[in-house]
Amino acid sequence: MIPLSVLDLSPVPEGSDAGQALRNSADLARHADSLGYNRYWMAEHHNMPGIASAATAVALAHVAHGTSRIRIGAGGVMLPNHAPLAIAEQFGTLASLYPGRVDLGLGRAPGSDQVTAHALRRTLQGDVDSFPQDVMELMAYFRPAQPGQRVQAVPGAGLDVPVWILGSSTYGAQLAAALGLPYAFASHFAPGSMEEAVAIYRERFRPSGHLERPYVMLGVNVHAAETDAAARLLFSSHQQAFVNLRSGRPGKLPAPQEGFFEGLDPYAQAMIRNSLSVSIVGGPDTVRQGLRDLVARTGADELMVTGQIHDHAARKRSFAILAEVAAERAVAA
Repeated sequence: MIPLSVLDLSPVPEGSDAGQALRNSADLARHADSLGYNRYWMAEHHNMPGIASAATAVALAHVAHGTSRIRIGAGGVMLPNHAPLAIAEQFGTLASLYPGRVDLGLGRAPGSDQVTAHALRRTLQGDVDSFPQDVMELMAYFRPAQPGQRVQAVPGAGLDVPVWILGSSTYGAQLAAALGLPYAFASHFAPGSMEEAVAIYRERFRPSGHLERPYVMLGVNVHAAETDAAARLLFSSHQQAFVNLRSGRPGKLPAPQEGFFEGLDPYAQAMIRNSLSVSIVGGPDTVRQGLRDLVARTGADELMVTGQIHDHAARKRSFAILAEVAAERAVAA
């Protein structure tokens, strides 16, 4: 069985707050560490009442403190929002505190609306068009400092911080291939270009000092429970949040609602089916088959699993069921 990892947006459920969401993330990270998950990534989003991981490096330091083995990382940092030196220093600090366990995934989307992006940067001089140059500048800060080098990342220079390119289109695939970097595709919310992007990345990949052969990680929503019906009910929270976001009403993660999907109009149902098609929702048997089908269809090297589940205990149980199913597959293999 291929490695499984966790993508955590530190969801803020209705009736709760960001502090509790971050404490839940720390607890989930310990849980994932004990279950054998490979990585624990958190993502940068801003001006989102239902997502508490905006200060991604700070949140990662919080969750890493209680873990011992699992890799931690950003999935990802939205580089147009930041100076590359600042990110090199932040993740250099994490790598100094947790050596050999830190990943840095980089994306070119703002992770917010344009008004919020302006508030983050204060100017609009940094933009997505400079993303390749910013990536290369950032990577340079992790190389050993040279005599006479006027600007160094401290901490950061000379540290091993693997850089990933994230994407939801073919753009990131081309950049990751050209730079010889691992590639993570956001198929958990934007599956439309998944197969094309993965094919482009594999076909155009150039071996580098970072990576000898292409390495693809795909995002997948997993909502697992003891039965298919119970899992579908859990999934309704994610469906509600998705419809709210696409309707311009982002908010906290709603509680599960029986019959939510069935009560939507055909347009909203089609939107959910298309955007959340890379989802595995069900009991252990359904999850087992879903994993098998997704890996066979895509040839992914690793899966990055996310689960927007309102109840924290149910969320932990979902990741436990997935780990149990994966362990069964590994033993069988």
